[in-house]
Amino acid sequence: MDELMNMIIADESPSEISDSIKTALFAKAGERVQALKPPVANAMLGYEVETEEDLESESETVGELDNDEEYEEEE
Repeated sequence: MDELMNMIIADESPSEISDSIKTALFAKAGERVQALKPPVANAMLGYEVETEEDLESESETVGELDNDEEYEEEE
């Protein structure tokens, strides 16, 4: 982003600025596509694989249950 601002301030040609914006957008889009490939491929093939979000939510739930059990034992 700083590079883009420097190009605008330095009064670079509009085509160079446009190319810089396109390059940055393509890079971000490519990262998102790479991140989504495994879940989409698994869904298309019928596999059910736990994602990191699922694992995090399960660990939070387990932690809450453990705390409740300890509280009940103390009473």
